[in-house]
Amino acid sequence: MMRTTGVGRRLVVGVAILAMAGAGAACAADDTEPAAPAESSGSPHAGHGKLSPPVEKPLRTGERFVELAMPRPYTPVAPNGGTDEYRCFLVDPGLSTKAYLTGSQFLPQNADIVHHAIFFRLSPVGVKEARQLDERSPGEGWQCFGDSGVDSEGEGAWVAHWAPGANEVLLGEGLGYEMPPGSQMVMQVHYNLLATDGKAGGTDQSRIRLRLADDSTRMTPLNTFLASAPIELPCTPQESGPLCDRETAIKDVTKRFGEDVGSTAGALVEWCSKGKPAPGPTQHCDIPAEEAATIYATAGHMHLLGRSIKVELNPGTAGATTLLDVPQYNFDDQAIRPLAAPVKVKQGDTIRVTCTHDAGLRRMLPQLQKLPPRYVVWGDGTSDEMCLGLLIGTRS
Repeated sequence: MMRTTGVGRRLVVGVAILAMAGAGAACAADDTEPAAPAESSGSPHAGHGKLSPPVEKPLRTGERFVELAMPRPYTPVAPNGGTDEYRCFLVDPGLSTKAYLTGSQFLPQNADIVHHAIFFRLSPVGVKEARQLDERSPGEGWQCFGDSGVDSEGEGAWVAHWAPGANEVLLGEGLGYEMPPGSQMVMQVHYNLLATDGKAGGTDQSRIRLRLADDSTRMTPLNTFLASAPIELPCTPQESGPLCDRETAIKDVTKRFGEDVGSTAGALVEWCSKGKPAPGPTQHCDIPAEEAATIYATAGHMHLLGRSIKVELNPGTAGATTLLDVPQYNFDDQAIRPLAAPVKVKQGDTIRVTCTHDAGLRRMLPQLQKLPPRYVVWGDGTSDEMCLGLLIGTRS
């Protein structure tokens, strides 16, 4: 197991233990001369709103399907002059006995505005807090930049995820995400409203199909270990404007998403670069494994300026292993990458995540062309960036 190191609330600089059932992977390319992006329409994932649900894979022994949906259609509107809203909704799988989440398929009802979705597991204590958040918030659900918004200790394990290109992924027999009796889920949906300048972009009533296994067979609980690196991407030499100043750009992220998200850029630099930002297209972070794990699959996540992502185990040593290498970024292909064979991570090993972003893509992507140029740091918006490696495995 690797210990959690927190930055803000949801962001994890170290390699954190969070449960999840389906994850997105990121992609990339060379950072010298901008190639035409694979996604060049007016929406980051245009046309996906009409996709039919994938054919169900056969149920395995002891499994059943449970489908959950947002209670009512929701109309997102981005706050604070931004173009993104993160909204949380409480959904109840109706568990009276212990179960294991062995697969999930998120079904975005309006994928033209759904950037990604994450599901967090709550105990009955967390469910009570979530209901209070919902009651205090006008409209359906509650705003939740960063994480689920539920602060109770031990709450908010990440148990499912969707990003474009991700379908249901089943890992090995006997592996699943523990769901105690009475537990429920927070559905956090990131709505991208770039096409409407942050104004209402239509309604959404997304749903998720869970694959749940009973407790009759022996199961090994899965976890997802998250590894983050900074983004310190300056404006290109051809660009200028107030937001090309790093501190001004960080203040803008803070205004749009709050202090928890706004403080992330500084925290990542402190953790990964000894407090000294190194502006440039490629950034990395070396993260020590404080406990052992066995890794079965990997993924990564970036936004529209992503060019490449790589996750390595013990780089530069005789036993170096590449866990994830995506050399051609495609925002619409964020599928999980199962490993050919499980990889053991020992206490004291080093996990390195490396991302390359390309500010030159701003002039090529219609949804970014009308935005003012900026120094890009970690942020929750589609026009901001992330560098997140995910390692899906078990505690050894």
